[in-house]
Amino acid sequence: MSFHGNNHNCQWSFKSSYFHSGLSSPVTESTHPGEASRGLHEEFRELREQPTDPQAQQEIINSIEEVYFSNDSFDIVKYELEKLPPVLSLQELEEYRDKLKQQQAAVSKKVADLILEKQPAYAKELERVTSLQTGLQLAAVICTNGRRHLNTAKEGFTQASLGLLANQRKRQLLIGLLKSLRTIKTLQRTDVRLSEMLEEEDYPGAIQLCLECQKAASTFKHYSCIRSGGIEQLDVALSKICKNFDISHYTKVQQAYRLLGKTQTAMDQLHMHFTQAIHNTVFQVVLGYVELCAGNTDTKFQKLQYKDLCTHITSDSYIPCLADLCKALWEVMLSYYRTMQWHETHDRDEGAALSSDGSNAVGAEETNFDRSYVKKKLEHGLSRIWQDVQLKVKTYLLGTDLSNFKYDDFIFVLDIISRLMQVGEEFCGSKSEVLQESIRKQSVNYFKNYHRTRLEELRMFLENETWELCPVKASFSILQLHEFKFMEQSRSPSVSPSKQPASAISTTVTLFEQYCNGGNPFEIQANNKDEETEDVLASNGYESDEQEKSAYQEYDSDSDVPEELKRDYVDEQTGDVPVKSISRETLKSRKRSDYSLNKVNAPILTNTTLNVIRLVGKYMQMMNILKPIAFDVIHFMSQLFDYYLYAVYTFFGRNDTFELTGLGLSSSRLRTTLNRIQESLIDLEVSADSTVTLTAVEERKEKVPSLHLSHLVVLTSGNTLYGLAERVVATESLVFLAEQFEFLQPHLDTVMPAAKKPFLQQFYSQTVSTASELRKPIYWIVAAKAIDYEQMLLLMANVKWDVKEIMSQHNIYVDSLLKEFEQFNRRLNEVSKRVRIPLPVSNILWEHCIRLANRTLVEGYANVKKCSNEGRALMQLDFQQFLMKLEKLTDIRPIPDKEFVETYIKAYYLTENDMERWIKEHREYSTKQLTNLVNVCLGSHINKKARQKLLAAIDDIDRPKR
Repeated sequence: MSFHGNNHNCQWSFKSSYFHSGLSSPVTESTHPGEASRGLHEEFRELREQPTDPQAQQEIINSIEEVYFSNDSFDIVKYELEKLPPVLSLQELEEYRDKLKQQQAAVSKKVADLILEKQPAYAKELERVTSLQTGLQLAAVICTNGRRHLNTAKEGFTQASLGLLANQRKRQLLIGLLKSLRTIKTLQRTDVRLSEMLEEEDYPGAIQLCLECQKAASTFKHYSCIRSGGIEQLDVALSKICKNFDISHYTKVQQAYRLLGKTQTAMDQLHMHFTQAIHNTVFQVVLGYVELCAGNTDTKFQKLQYKDLCTHITSDSYIPCLADLCKALWEVMLSYYRTMQWHETHDRDEGAALSSDGSNAVGAEETNFDRSYVKKKLEHGLSRIWQDVQLKVKTYLLGTDLSNFKYDDFIFVLDIISRLMQVGEEFCGSKSEVLQESIRKQSVNYFKNYHRTRLEELRMFLENETWELCPVKASFSILQLHEFKFMEQSRSPSVSPSKQPASAISTTVTLFEQYCNGGNPFEIQANNKDEETEDVLASNGYESDEQEKSAYQEYDSDSDVPEELKRDYVDEQTGDVPVKSISRETLKSRKRSDYSLNKVNAPILTNTTLNVIRLVGKYMQMMNILKPIAFDVIHFMSQLFDYYLYAVYTFFGRNDTFELTGLGLSSSRLRTTLNRIQESLIDLEVSADSTVTLTAVEERKEKVPSLHLSHLVVLTSGNTLYGLAERVVATESLVFLAEQFEFLQPHLDTVMPAAKKPFLQQFYSQTVSTASELRKPIYWIVAAKAIDYEQMLLLMANVKWDVKEIMSQHNIYVDSLLKEFEQFNRRLNEVSKRVRIPLPVSNILWEHCIRLANRTLVEGYANVKKCSNEGRALMQLDFQQFLMKLEKLTDIRPIPDKEFVETYIKAYYLTENDMERWIKEHREYSTKQLTNLVNVCLGSHINKKARQKLLAAIDDIDRPKR
């Protein structure tokens, strides 16, 4: 019910509480319903009869607020009370009440008009309902009478009359049987010929002879006996096609069944034979190997169940038996595939013949029905047969523990099962969940054991690693390694990298089409040894004399290096690939900072790094063949990287003597990563006298012992810059390993399950990306020892800083410090003759040394007991001399921590108020340095009270170390 205002259409959901408000209450709760209805009706009539102006009435309705037309849950009383002003006015309330009354009266009038307008329609509809009820009652009476009459007909006609007809039919059949028995002697003459034809497998001829005898005879009973014998032999003939399909043989069998009118029965029997063939085939294959391995002909194995028989297979015969098992099952499935092909071809030819000759419509309809039945039966049988195959192979797979197999042998097992799953997908579109789950269990079990062994080997490699450079060619790429050859092949992910036939790579021919006329996809092939990997090792540190000579001329000419390798070895600081080659002038300007120009820009890695990369390739091979364990494999791959990173940190980056976080050398992300690796992967060797729970023992199985650096690696000699060559090889080989993981990330991302992708993303963002961050703490240890900073502090302590005149000559400690840097530069050149020092490494080393030198200068200035304005000027002179000479030794710009020294020196000239603000802003200085600045430098021109105020400001500030 709705009513309209001026250009305004309102859904009639006006509040009943507004309509029945206290302003007008025509019906109370205690009123009788009938009286209430009459009272309401009379009130509506009165309202309708009241003379009003329709236009004025409509304007009043339009003035009602929209909120009153909302749903029933709206509380009008609360709404009106909330609208009341803070200060109530009786006159305003009465005016507002009158307005509401007018609106209520208008609405009531409108409602009354609408109700009275619809009253005739209501009365008419009620009359129709009453008429319908009367009709339904009449129908019920008719149905009751009909059922009663039907019951009478059943008792009086059906049971009596049709019973007589049934007895008469039985009598006629018995008379026919008597006549049939009298023809036995005549039909026996054909028995000998029928037997001969059955032995010759001429089933259609035998059936045709029987049909001719049937026409001559007056009974079918004897013929039926003959036919039963033929069916038994037909059944045997039908079973023969399950292992070796023969077109002519199967054609004869089908023609015989068609003559017998048992085409559908033949299909049912055929599926039963295929199921039996699968069971018999797998049992005989496994039994043969078990008896062969047992070395006797004891019949006890023949009495075992197939599941128990599989547990007697030895490790040596496991793979040949599996291959023979799959070959035998392939023959069964191929026979089924060729059976379906025969029916498709036969049905197509027969359909064409029927369409050209439409004389026998009944026969054509029956043939179409049989053809449809056979087609559905065959299609349904695909999944049933494949399910049987899966279950048999699953039982065989889980019957032997594969955890101790060699890697290549296990990969071969995966290869066979992968090929079998491909067969299943082509056979019936199955995803082979049963096979996938069984091989996943074996793979996870095998891989855990394999990975644990590999981690132990990796620990042995790392503890015996002398961190010598493994010379490889500049064009080295991991794709050249045999383990990564599978990444270059454009093949189906489910097929093995080494066993896939060449034809399957270039075409889309299915296995059934390829091997339909001969051959077997599960034939064991000898490993192809002709495809050897490229020699990635260089004879020495140089590629050739020509390349050594041209290193300066064509520094960036490395077009044979893959992009993913070139990117990081050209400019490892920014990660950008240069647009054009670097000029000779630029090379000359870099000669002090880049110590790698005397060698080819080949990757820096060790034998252990290569072993880890090869392991990663093997892991990826397994993951590529069997994607259900992708997450487990990638998790184990991440542990290889974790262990390598933790080893490099433990050997070269951990030093309790220095506070690495003070200079921002160790990021929170790196510390978090190292802590995570230590907690999850490293066994910190529980003491012998402590009690270890069973759970702890299981957890320790998943961990590896902590590492110890080889005693052949010496990190304490100053002549070798404290093992800088070994540190460079270790650190840069880790960076190289991280780059290879970055290169492999897209491939890993494609095989990683969607639910586990966050793990992969976190591994790359939190672990792989932190590899280069280890450079700072590792090389900082070298920088902290390479320069004698303590000697510089002693020399600075002997300088007199309270001079009275401006000095023109710098102090001797500056020359001593510069000599230390010159000696450091020479040692870097010596080390670079052994190992190429990449530009980012040399930059970090120089940056650390300069930063430590500048901080030592500030510490020396902070030890000054007395200082004058001229002394502070002398500090500036010394520092400027140091900078000028230093800039000739290094190309690093700007000089690190230059402002750190200059700001400290210039702070001497600040006033008291400026100094207080300066102290609060410069928290990078230590409390001692700030205190000395106040006591010594400002003590001459501020009073004691001001000095105490500044010292208190220093004590109140909690300064984190920069």
